[in-house]
Amino acid sequence: MTSIRYSNPVHDAYFADPFVLRVGEGYVAYGTGRVVDGRAFEVLTSLDLVTWRSVGGALELLPKEAGSDYWAPEVAEADGRWWMYYSVGHGDAGHHLRVAVADHPTGPFIDQGVNLTPDERFAIDASPFRDEDGTWYLFHARDVLEGDRVGTMLAVDVLDGMTRLRGQSRTILRPSGDWQVFLRERKMYGQVYDWHTLEGPFVRKYEGRYYCFYSGGNWLEPTYGVAYAVADHPLGPWVEPDGVPPLLRTVPDKVIGPGHNCVVSGPDGLDVIVYHAWDPGRTARRMCIDPLMWGQDGPRVLGPSFTPTQIPRASQHSAA
Repeated sequence: MTSIRYSNPVHDAYFADPFVLRVGEGYVAYGTGRVVDGRAFEVLTSLDLVTWRSVGGALELLPKEAGSDYWAPEVAEADGRWWMYYSVGHGDAGHHLRVAVADHPTGPFIDQGVNLTPDERFAIDASPFRDEDGTWYLFHARDVLEGDRVGTMLAVDVLDGMTRLRGQSRTILRPSGDWQVFLRERKMYGQVYDWHTLEGPFVRKYEGRYYCFYSGGNWLEPTYGVAYAVADHPLGPWVEPDGVPPLLRTVPDKVIGPGHNCVVSGPDGLDVIVYHAWDPGRTARRMCIDPLMWGQDGPRVLGPSFTPTQIPRASQHSAA
């Protein structure tokens, strides 16, 4: 296969928190944004990760009392059906994780009437992961008020069936640096904190180890970016590599606050990182892609790119 040429963003309209699922010979993308055809989460389809078309909305809306803000959908295929994990709530308050199911990857998805995180203060960014032994895990972000760096942190629990968590959620990654500060002296839960944020977890297994890509900082600010941690088991312990800078960072006046990524196999079988970024005028978070390369020192991203570039062929990747 020849190299695929592209220019970011690959979709011009607002499309935050992009998640891309490979289905057969093509791709389906789901994102946070507008309600389409009376359904939450716009759905896009593509044959090459570069040219996308909208095919409507994904999720049938819940009653208004459940919330008006639908965030960060991710979809997994199991038992011949497609399961969407997402959060819903009112702004920054009361978000919880839910699950919906569809008979087709483009929907419509029907909520299954289950609050997966009834005991959490705030839970967002659910990301399902199936290990090679068949065990499903649900990575997510949740608020934690204990520790030196308070804020939103990464957690995981086991899925006992696609609509039920085991109830043993554990924090797997806590804030470790000032670049992860969301807002200093933020009023939260009746107190004032220097609030940190880790969010948008996505796990990829590579050569026997597990890599959790995540976003840190304030999604409204240029400090927002993507980093990763490594573990030998999905439940951890998870460790950030020492001295490794974020994989994706702002390029001033070009790409602002790249983050909330997923990883998908490209048409030639190589990994591609999908993420959103603000345009320089900060009018919209739009979907972008770049090659994700693996080396002895771990993953690296050829980006964020903002000029015409290409996804290399497998032979080019091997020589890198």
